[in-house]
Amino acid sequence: MFKYLRSSFWNPFIPDPWPSFSNFNLLIGAFCSCSLNQWALDFQGNYERIIASIRIAKERGATLRVGPELEIPGYGCLDHFLEGDIVLHSWEILGQILENEIVQNIVCDVGMPIVHKNVIYNCRVILHNGKILLIRPKMWMANDGNYRELRYFTPWAKHRKTEDHYLPRMIQAITGQIKVPFGDAVISTIDTCIGVELCEELFTPASPHILMGLDGVEIFTNSSGSHHELRKLYTRIELIKEATQKLGGVYLYANQQGCDGDRLYYDGCAMIALNGKIIAQGSQFSLYDVEVVTATIDIEDVRSHRTQRSRSSQAASAERYNRIEVPMPLSDETEDFLSDVKLTKPIDVRFHTPEEEIALGPACWLWDYLRRSRTQGYFVPLSGGIDSCATATIVYSMCRLVSEAALRGDKQVIADARRIAGEPPESIWLPVDPRDLCNRIFHTCYMGTENSSVETRRRAKMLAEAIGAYHIDLNMDTLVTAVRNLFAYVTGHKPQFRAHGGSNAENLALQNIQARLRMVLAYLFAQLLPWVRGKVGGLLVLGSANVDESLRGYLTKYDCSSADINPIGSISKTDLKKFIRYARDAFDLPILDDFLDAVPTAELEPITETYVQADEADMGMTYDELSVFGRLRKVDKCGPYAMFTKLLHEWGTTHSPTQIAEKVKLFYFEYARNRHKMTTLTPSYHAESYSPDDNRFDLRPFLYPSRFPFQFKKIDTLAAAVPDRSNLPSSEKAKVE
Repeated sequence: MFKYLRSSFWNPFIPDPWPSFSNFNLLIGAFCSCSLNQWALDFQGNYERIIASIRIAKERGATLRVGPELEIPGYGCLDHFLEGDIVLHSWEILGQILENEIVQNIVCDVGMPIVHKNVIYNCRVILHNGKILLIRPKMWMANDGNYRELRYFTPWAKHRKTEDHYLPRMIQAITGQIKVPFGDAVISTIDTCIGVELCEELFTPASPHILMGLDGVEIFTNSSGSHHELRKLYTRIELIKEATQKLGGVYLYANQQGCDGDRLYYDGCAMIALNGKIIAQGSQFSLYDVEVVTATIDIEDVRSHRTQRSRSSQAASAERYNRIEVPMPLSDETEDFLSDVKLTKPIDVRFHTPEEEIALGPACWLWDYLRRSRTQGYFVPLSGGIDSCATATIVYSMCRLVSEAALRGDKQVIADARRIAGEPPESIWLPVDPRDLCNRIFHTCYMGTENSSVETRRRAKMLAEAIGAYHIDLNMDTLVTAVRNLFAYVTGHKPQFRAHGGSNAENLALQNIQARLRMVLAYLFAQLLPWVRGKVGGLLVLGSANVDESLRGYLTKYDCSSADINPIGSISKTDLKKFIRYARDAFDLPILDDFLDAVPTAELEPITETYVQADEADMGMTYDELSVFGRLRKVDKCGPYAMFTKLLHEWGTTHSPTQIAEKVKLFYFEYARNRHKMTTLTPSYHAESYSPDDNRFDLRPFLYPSRFPFQFKKIDTLAAAVPDRSNLPSSEKAKVE
């Protein structure tokens, strides 16, 4: 819906790449940016979602549509990007897009991998009216944390330069073009100029939009594959605002949304910014497969914003970008729209609280995983503790989102829910009641032993009833006793708990028997419960180990932390408690109060009059301390000595240097000797910047010199030398701080 507003005066800020220009006009236009729930290697589904987004954009009158990064094959193909098939199928899908009539009279920015001179590039392909205008390869790669783009792609190093790219014969037959420009260039239409950025290029210090803007580019597109992480959205939005605040311009941000087959949830939130202000924002968490964000903008606002003398002085000396000239306007010069057009105004950006992010992000991820794996539901061992409670509550949140979508009439969600619930094809059942849906697809089980308490059993049952889950309550003492007796029969030695006079080795082994048998039972029940209920298929087992316990290694290898997927595996215990407190009110689940008040315990040892097992006592550190250790280790990149020196400043007024040293050494000792457990860690929803996920986020050895003799000696030496500030009077502490 780019349209002109006539002006009787000449405007020097309008880009004029063409020799003659009969009218000088002010530009008002509609721009569209998309969030698409693409799935790695789902070429047909990805094609359909791309076409749907273009259709919606055209229905809204737009002539420029921007999609997410690598949207044709899906961003998360990983090593599949090295396969020739991926590039071949991407070209085949691009050919179908070019042939589709819906892409006429609209400029489309589409993403796919392309091999140029035997080098694989991550590219944007700019299309218009069945032609390829430009192939723009990514210049700066995301190559840290969860990203390994340099493993698959090579960055384009010839800045502001293009080469000829010879098209595959199948594309030549469609477009009539033999070759097209490939490289770092911009698109110049009759009325404005468009430049392309790709995801990481926004985050780099010298972002391409700076030089493009100084050379007259007014519209910037950014196609991203950016994942969710708690409290991360603010950083992304500030970068988008900053991109056009000093420079001036329109910024169209597109992102993938959903789980595309991995640990990450791409959190959408397509946005449009104008001169440093957000004017349109899509949802961050959604069950929509296609979401299109539109804004109507007067480009004259960009030009007036750019009248600062300092900007003009820099622009006058800016190096020129190669312009791919398109003999067309992005506008309609008719004047009948003048009385109806409404410019999009700045909005207050919507930020979810961390508690809401936990309620929504993992829930959307679970729904995508469930429907795409084509299984019949989830199973979780419900212990009566806060971790499995959080997992169950997130599943209930998923059911709430599905019910809300069904009430809106979302046909895709309704069809998926009917299939998962085992409804026949002719069914008219609607998943509008979250408790009813939960009962059909979510199964819980309390696996008690003689060490279990009445309180945890009751809490598990009450929570299952509150959310509607199909619940089983069992005792597994006969299994534990059978394994214990087998060992005694074979070896002639019967292990005892510590409370009954056994050694630490016996005590730990007896705890692990219970934990590992629960894992075996979990998979047995997950496989057969649908059959018990007269249905077919199986259930996915959910894990409930939080990020702090994984980091510390406070879990049994191949116990109930071993599952198919884990929605809370990258969330801290502190954040989980805040989430449960939020869900208690938001979901009307008063039973959650009982979980908040309970002391975390594994219940693997006998309860006596003088001893009740407690997690923090077992670990030798608090969950809050674990969060601090985790962030210093991963985010601040501290080894043992650097962590100690930082904590001397942070904790020095409450702990002595020796106490801090002992805490740091204990953490690193336990972390190191348990690191091997991370190699088999259940795939978890990525939500936290200090996740110990060994798969690709936190790459470390799993055999350490766990007593760190050199580092610990250096810590002890410094601890003995620095003064103890923890015993100072309050007034003196304030002076020190």
